[in-house]
Amino acid sequence: MKTTGTRRSLAWLLGIWAVTRVILLLFVFKVYVFPGPDVTSDVSVIYQGWYDVLRTGTFPLHDVTWQYPPAAALPILSPALVFWLDYPSAFFVLAFTADLVVLLLLLYAGLRPGRTLRGTWVWVAGVPLLGPTVYARYDVMVTGVAVAALLAGTRHPRVMGTLAAFGAMLKVWPVLLLLAARGRAAWGWAVLTAGALSAVFALTMPGAFAFLTFQRDRGTEVESLGALVFHVARQFGWDGQVLLNYGSVEFLGPYVDVVSTAALVLSGLAFGWLLLWRLRARRFEAHTLADAAFVGVLMFVTTSRVISPQYLVWLIGLAAVCLCFRDSRMRLPVALVLGASFVTVLEFPVWFAHVVASDTLGVTLLSLRNTLLVLATILAARTLWRSTVPRPAPLPVPAQPTRARETSLPS
Repeated sequence: MKTTGTRRSLAWLLGIWAVTRVILLLFVFKVYVFPGPDVTSDVSVIYQGWYDVLRTGTFPLHDVTWQYPPAAALPILSPALVFWLDYPSAFFVLAFTADLVVLLLLLYAGLRPGRTLRGTWVWVAGVPLLGPTVYARYDVMVTGVAVAALLAGTRHPRVMGTLAAFGAMLKVWPVLLLLAARGRAAWGWAVLTAGALSAVFALTMPGAFAFLTFQRDRGTEVESLGALVFHVARQFGWDGQVLLNYGSVEFLGPYVDVVSTAALVLSGLAFGWLLLWRLRARRFEAHTLADAAFVGVLMFVTTSRVISPQYLVWLIGLAAVCLCFRDSRMRLPVALVLGASFVTVLEFPVWFAHVVASDTLGVTLLSLRNTLLVLATILAARTLWRSTVPRPAPLPVPAQPTRARETSLPS
């Protein structure tokens, strides 16, 4: 009976994955037009422009939209492997392939003893909630590396360290996968891998680390948590502007630098909390590695100056790994992230014009999405702390002195 139930669940999983992914491909190949701005233009214009520069042996030194670590050159150049297709088509096929690889990794993990297919369901159902943006950004490829790293972590720390470092050289955030890594193996191999890749890119391609300056100068993007300040302020006459700046739509004007600084402070406080947690944590279970990574990335996504829609792909991937473990307590935060993903596709691309205009619909959608992320972050952090940090022993209650019972002599 159990085998029959598992086969039925697998059939549903694979069937729903196939149907939803075909729909995503139909959208990115423009067989059907998805509502809102064309999300594939990043591939056909920006990525292809970087591709033309990168294949000459140098990074886009003078392009402020290049804000990625040096290994990001690899996914941008990867469509050359599918040489019989034009650049955008090849990229979409490779993004689809990365999605398939994540599915297979989660299936393999979920079918092992003590695991569950809930995590695979999170990936199957979560990715299409973001719409065609998933296949029009290279974040799904980075997420694949991160999922492989976390699933390898409990038994193969060296593999995990290598993959986490490679992921960090693709898009920085996978360094947070190492938050709960114990022992020296994972960290040691991560340092070696990052050092080797940095040296190779620095020696062979000019401008490998120009992205650091470009990233530093970013402002407050219109979809971020801090942007809500200006969405509301515009209703009361704030005279700033919404412009395409550093590759994203950002607020420019009075007090933007203050809000951007506040976001950096919040990220710093998040880092401080994670450091305190790591020093206090004592109970490490099989799922703790994934839970800690999920919490860390949630914190930095929520407090970031930029919350691009593709960032939710990272969270869905990490959430899926968490729920591969039966004992993970992250179910409610994962559900909130899935809810935030659905609202995300509504605010971008479907009704992005309303977000840019700061009208009632746009502000409502953005407030709802960011509230869900904040709630998910708080609940996930609370759950991680309670499951790993032992409670202090209660102070002993001082004994009450007993009064000697008075005896009276008979008169």
